[in-house]
Amino acid sequence: MVLSCCRISWVRLAVVASILALVAGPGVAAERDPLPSWNDGAAKAAIMGFVARITAEGGPDFVPPDQRIATFDNDGTLWSEQPAYVQAAFLMDRLKAMAPQHPEWRTEQPYKAALDGDHQTLAAGGLRTIDTLVMATHAGMTSDEFTAAVTSWIATARHPRFNRPYTDLVYQPMVELVAYLKEQRFKVYIVSGGGVEFMRPWTETIYGIPPEQVVGSSIKLKYELSGDSPLLRRLPEIDFIDDGPGKPVGIARAIGRRPIFAAGNSDGDLQMLQWTTLAPGPRFALLVHHTDAEREWAYDRTSAVGKLDKALDEAPGRGWLVVDMKADWKAVFPFQR
Repeated sequence: MVLSCCRISWVRLAVVASILALVAGPGVAAERDPLPSWNDGAAKAAIMGFVARITAEGGPDFVPPDQRIATFDNDGTLWSEQPAYVQAAFLMDRLKAMAPQHPEWRTEQPYKAALDGDHQTLAAGGLRTIDTLVMATHAGMTSDEFTAAVTSWIATARHPRFNRPYTDLVYQPMVELVAYLKEQRFKVYIVSGGGVEFMRPWTETIYGIPPEQVVGSSIKLKYELSGDSPLLRRLPEIDFIDDGPGKPVGIARAIGRRPIFAAGNSDGDLQMLQWTTLAPGPRFALLVHHTDAEREWAYDRTSAVGKLDKALDEAPGRGWLVVDMKADWKAVFPFQR
């Protein structure tokens, strides 16, 4: 049977294309979009343009790989922080689980208010109330015991609105951005106001960021030797608060290099973005603006959680990118793709 001229041509083209793909490798194929969950537009173009400039060897804005440091806030930047911080949910669940061993909590404040869901009393107590509850649920045990408690809880706890594991509430576009920067030889850190030992057990699994690249708030630790078993005991005393002006301090202490890329979502990230961008050389900062009440939440200036006010005002004059969640993201969470 004789093939038609036209059909022979198509067969030849297919064979040639296959050979080229095998010989030349992935360069022949269409270039992969590293940020597929970002809508094409100014935000995506700004991010990719910056990365292209600082990775172009010989270009005026080239930054050597060892200086490519990126810092990301966690709550509200990499995963959801509404209706309350995830660590607050962990605290409340631990308080309820520990309550049977502490019958006095049924009458003592602020434990009674927390167990009764009395938010007015808790709010009136301010930071002192929060510190009391944190120490009751986060201190007294060893670091290994605390890690085990966090690991067990994060594997089973579910978000109250979406009824999914909290680890499903990561922002798909931001996970892609972290991966993209890592591909471009950035060293990516989390710099968060959350507890460092609360985050470290799971950040590598969901973000690909190892525990040694997580900077956060901490309580004091004490070294002990039990027989031949060394351990670190968590003491009921705050060591460091990695929020607001504490973030540049935490970066200096834990990283030792000023970032050239920083991402946040609230006024708690303002000083980190200032520290990153108010220096010579090419630099980039972005704020995630929560504008999508349907797929996530819409909040900024008056929110009790993740308030974005001063940083939102400062962003235009500083040249910081404000990412509009509703307009700039094709999907918010992985399960919405």
